[in-house]
Amino acid sequence: MQKTASPWAFRPCCLRTKCDPKMRSGRVARVYAQQWSGANVAPPDPSSGVHHFLHIDDFSREELISMLDSALMAKQKLRERDESFKPFSGKTMAMIFTKPSMRTRVSFETGFYRLRGHAIYLDPNSIQLGSREPTEDIARVLSRYNDIIMARLFDHQDIIDLAEYSTVPVINGLTDYNHPCQIMADILTVKEHFGRYEDLKIVYVGDGNNIVHSWLRLANRFKLDFVCACPEGYEPDAATVEMVRNSGVSSITISHDPMDAVKGADVIYTDVWASMGQKDEAEARRKAFSGFTVDAKMMAAAGPSCKFMHCLPAERGIECSAEVVESPASIIFDEAENRMHAQNGVMLHALGCV
Repeated sequence: MQKTASPWAFRPCCLRTKCDPKMRSGRVARVYAQQWSGANVAPPDPSSGVHHFLHIDDFSREELISMLDSALMAKQKLRERDESFKPFSGKTMAMIFTKPSMRTRVSFETGFYRLRGHAIYLDPNSIQLGSREPTEDIARVLSRYNDIIMARLFDHQDIIDLAEYSTVPVINGLTDYNHPCQIMADILTVKEHFGRYEDLKIVYVGDGNNIVHSWLRLANRFKLDFVCACPEGYEPDAATVEMVRNSGVSSITISHDPMDAVKGADVIYTDVWASMGQKDEAEARRKAFSGFTVDAKMMAAAGPSCKFMHCLPAERGIECSAEVVESPASIIFDEAENRMHAQNGVMLHALGCV
């Protein structure tokens, strides 16, 4: 299919090279992430209104709010058991996983099914993306069988390649660089608890990873006071930070003092210190992240109205205390539920169903 210039395109990538599998963990992966200032990928059919979902700021503020409004609408329909709401009826979704996840699989598969679609799970051994068969061939074949593709991957280049060669929408379920569906669920949860999407202080405490990159790119569209409190040497991708700061939409701060950073926070957010592919660094990271555990003392420093968020799974006693996880301030299970609803909102728009 001939690709054309796209109103959905953001910015061309600085580099378009494959990442060596050995470069998938730690700060080496962050160097790889510096290649990404966006992807100039046209939608599969510019005339139809369908589109990919690769980075949050590939879309305008108004488009993102429309997706979130659709998520809330679909959530209400499901809670009401509205059997007439069948937007994905007769549609199939291929789910590619090179990086396993319980929440991503169940939230996508259940959400698609409950809106009357059928999802097909392709595990790492079944798909062997880019090794058994070139990524561009997999994209073209799956496009012939399915209406939409979701992929949870290591290499960010792979999601770009899938989108470039797919003739159906491709949804980014996670890469080493970003996790846009998670942050759509996060901001939806924030709206439910605070009544607004903007003018909030969000403090992320931990590693400057793909979650941080996605929060930064959300801050490129929604006005936020976003702070990443991390140890020295674990900062988020500098190019992404610079891009968002230059846009002037939000206030962006990188801090190495978590107790000072959380003062006045509306939300304290954390994630595991060693993600999948980084477990061999776990002990070194525990030492480096000493003092960055979100505990009752840190929550108290933020103030009585502060909420606690975590993308899960949580390692209690490491990046957060069990006391905080189980406290009234914790909204992590609302957040986890909203993965399904936010993704439904994204897919409704990607498929042109709204």
